[in-house]
Amino acid sequence: MAMRGLHSIFQIKGFFLMSNGTHTLATGFFSIADVERDTGLAKDTLRVWERRYGFPNPGRDGAGDRLYPPEQVARLRCVRRLMDAGYRPRHIVALELLKLLELQALVAAAPIAPFLPPPVLDDPLGLAFYLDLIARHDMHNLRLELAQSILRIGLIRFITLVMAPLNTAVGDAWMRGRFEVFEEHLYTECVTGVLRNAMASIASPRGLGTPRVLLSTFPHEPHGLGLLMVEGLLALEGCQCLSLGTQTPISGIAQAAVAHKADIVVLSFTALLSAKTVVTGLSALRHQLPPRMAIWAGGQCAALYQQKIPGVLAIQALESLAQQVASWRISG
Repeated sequence: MAMRGLHSIFQIKGFFLMSNGTHTLATGFFSIADVERDTGLAKDTLRVWERRYGFPNPGRDGAGDRLYPPEQVARLRCVRRLMDAGYRPRHIVALELLKLLELQALVAAAPIAPFLPPPVLDDPLGLAFYLDLIARHDMHNLRLELAQSILRIGLIRFITLVMAPLNTAVGDAWMRGRFEVFEEHLYTECVTGVLRNAMASIASPRGLGTPRVLLSTFPHEPHGLGLLMVEGLLALEGCQCLSLGTQTPISGIAQAAVAHKADIVVLSFTALLSAKTVVTGLSALRHQLPPRMAIWAGGQCAALYQQKIPGVLAIQALESLAQQVASWRISG
């Protein structure tokens, strides 16, 4: 199953058409924008790898723009899956396709770690129901059922007990080859719209004890779903939230925090960034912010919880956000 997406690429001849609808130029080569959309790897990342590892190694068109052959796109898709499984780029980017496929097969065959219980939805429909809707590309009914789930159990329980395990399941399906990048993107857009609509009904907080919270991610961290979940939970706790979206330069985060007089800066991380990048970036941000501004960081980056970063609060569980807000009010 893990090889299904790659196999489908090689079966198409002549004018290449990826499963997400992204197509190449008539030459059969992909532009850097096509590669970014198909693999989820940022353009800047592709350029850095080209200089650092010698791969990818695109050709150029008459205007000097990069053109990627299909076999390099196939390798990049494998690399992205392995990165999501915890591999660091320096260990895999330069590997040949067959070796990448071997590693991907090992990852797909590996059982879920015993200390991580399989995600269970607090929803009678169950994980399989939602995953099947995604697989059938039935976004209309997926959107409808998720919205109904919010009405049934409330926004807090939806975020922590439905959305969180469903995100895990979708990510696992992508890593194991059941879903393609475009299916993961469709799911993300769908659940983002549902959550945004639900958050629009939350009354704007006023008065003392209302922390002003700035939310963002670091450069090369394109995933914003976790950030949106945190924003929803903080809004329900009476926080005044301002999101910069994803991939904001560290200096830009600091400038925005000062300009908007933020009390707390919240950052979300997946496993895409290296531990060194995360720790160094958070330390740099801490030095650029006034001491009174708190920094909260959370997500899937193990480095956040393996070592204490001075002046940074690592939040491992969404459920603890309410207590952290209460503690902030007491200490403030």
